Amino acid sequence: MEPVMFSIGNFQIKWYSVLILLGVILGYYLLQKEAKKHNYPNDFIFNLFFWALIFGFIGARIYYVIFNWSNYQNDPLSIFKIWEGGLAIHGGLLFGFFAILIYCKKYNVNTFKITDMAVVSVLLAQAIGRWGNFFNGEAHGIETTLAQLQSYHIPNIIIEGMYINGHYYHPTFLYESLWCLIGVIILLIVKHYRYLKVGQLTCIYLMWYSFGRFFIESLRTDSLMLGGFRIAQIVSVTLFIIALLVFMVLSRKSKFEGLYSEPNHESIHF
Repeated sequence: MEPVMFSIGNFQIKWYSVLILLGVILGYYLLQKEAKKHNYPNDFIFNLFFWALIFGFIGARIYYVIFNWSNYQNDPLSIFKIWEGGLAIHGGLLFGFFAILIYCKKYNVNTFKITDMAVVSVLLAQAIGRWGNFFNGEAHGIETTLAQLQSYHIPNIIIEGMYINGHYYHPTFLYESLWCLIGVIILLIVKHYRYLKVGQLTCIYLMWYSFGRFFIESLRTDSLMLGGFRIAQIVSVTLFIIALLVFMVLSRKSKFEGLYSEPNHESIHF
């Protein structure tokens, strides 16, 4: 596929950047709507989103570069060319979470209430962002056949895009994007459960994404590696177990304690 959406002279606008921007805009819109329902000030949410986004991008790039250092050691300036791809979602989640944690501690706000409100936005942005990988011709899976791809009823435009250097490959970007979209629907439904505890929506997000990513990662040809192990699979298993344990602990609370549906009643002063 052609990675460039359009050009103005020597200035190029790439699909990867546009799709990430689209994910950010839609993600912020959904977060703002959810925050309004829970009585959080717009200024607080905007500032929190801004810092989480900045640190999330930095973390996603640092994480990717660390485990692909051989590709950058001879040209360190290429580290800053994020429009060419190379963002690792686990690094973004880690740095973004710490940004939210610090920001919430500063204003004495429940961190997990904020992450609960944000996970739908994050998962939607992930689903959209994966299409940037498609246009960059990256994050695809192992070699396969045209017949097998057609048997999955995959649109021809995607099949053609997966024809790289004379071979067909699994569109793992598509598998993950669809998995994330299904997760968005599940989270939107679950968040209306009357007795959902603060923190449980975050746990469901982590378990859902980690479960799917573990199996999709096994098809990838560009996995970040640590020795003979795929890092994304190690992180996925770790996050799934932690999220499951936290979910079970939260479930032990009394029926009406710490409900996600309860709006914020605290004043937040800047």
